[in-house]
Amino acid sequence: MSVPEEPEATAAVPLLAPVEGVPPVLDTAAEIAEAARLLAAGTGPLAVDAERASGFRYSNRAYLIQLRRAGAGTFLIDPIPVDGDLAPLAEAINDLEWVLHSADQDLPGLAELGLYPAALFDTELGGRLAGYERVGLAAMVEKLLGRELRKGHGAADWSTRPLPDEWLNYAALDVELLLELRDAVAVDLEHQGKTDWAAQEFEHVRTAEPAAPKADRWRRTSGIHTLRRTRQLAIVRELWTTRDRLARQRDVAPARILPDSAIVAAATGEPKSIAQLRALPVFGGPRQRRYSREWLGAVERARGLPDNELPPLTQPFDGPPPVNRWERRDPAAAARLQRARAAMTELSGEVEVPVENLLTPDLLRRMCWDGLPRTATNGDASAMIDDFLTTGGARAWQRDLAVPRLAAALYPAPDKSGD
Repeated sequence: MSVPEEPEATAAVPLLAPVEGVPPVLDTAAEIAEAARLLAAGTGPLAVDAERASGFRYSNRAYLIQLRRAGAGTFLIDPIPVDGDLAPLAEAINDLEWVLHSADQDLPGLAELGLYPAALFDTELGGRLAGYERVGLAAMVEKLLGRELRKGHGAADWSTRPLPDEWLNYAALDVELLLELRDAVAVDLEHQGKTDWAAQEFEHVRTAEPAAPKADRWRRTSGIHTLRRTRQLAIVRELWTTRDRLARQRDVAPARILPDSAIVAAATGEPKSIAQLRALPVFGGPRQRRYSREWLGAVERARGLPDNELPPLTQPFDGPPPVNRWERRDPAAAARLQRARAAMTELSGEVEVPVENLLTPDLLRRMCWDGLPRTATNGDASAMIDDFLTTGGARAWQRDLAVPRLAAALYPAPDKSGD
């Protein structure tokens, strides 16, 4: 099951602008209704992309939606002024197969607008399953279609209004070749016998529930590892929570309200007055001064906590401990993980699918730490491993490949050579 040999490389042809030109941005109910009519009259799958404002806004909402369908053309939609007028669009496109690149990034924001695909083809995920070394959109377009997409505005603040013309050109190009790319990836998947694997993965992404917020997110504050006292951690927690509340209220990325470095500086300095607070790095700046009482209040709340309400220095584990501690805490589990990883790495090389797409690393760790009994017959082992992986969300194609390898690795047959 190998990737077809690539033809001799030739220079990619730059794609500088959409063939039909950059379409206007649609931002009225009447324009949305007309776009919906034209899209409904088109044929085949629908190319979809969305631009967000990560790093600038708190929310994950879509600030521009790009759609393209054969027979209909490309549409750029500003969902902000028409988020209550998208029902005609949903009626036209929600029953279609959508083609996206890295679909899990855009589907949640589109779902907030009432837009859901009936079927999905994810070109990025398809590329991973097909064994491509590089799965960025530009890299895959160049590899499979011989065209060069010049990137540059993906990390821009797409909440900006009006959107610059060059940004709109970039956005339209993101869906210009997506349908052709879908077909090229599908051919490779079919050639490798992976069409069903991809279908299962696409459906998993399409139907995935939103991830639950992780506990103690404040512990991801950059630089927190430099703090050595629980009272300092309490200050970090209070400042982080205050910043998160303000960021949500203003729909501004938290780091733009107060950077992590300032939070750690306040936890280290433990200011007792607004003057002391403003003497710290960042807190004296014009954007932070307006919230001085909020920041100092957070510090004072942490300072007033009784000892039994202070956070522990180390985060309680939800699941196995860090792998670098396994050898000391449970050498047998460490050995199991080593054998399981070796088996999955070997399998990955044989089927040319990245290890992390065969099974999530977290699921493999949980299984090896305490998910299975230490001894079992091979037949029982396969059933137990299959049950564990099923409960953990592994798809059928993953289990079909992984279970025999893991059973042999974790429960090897006794050596009878000495009999």
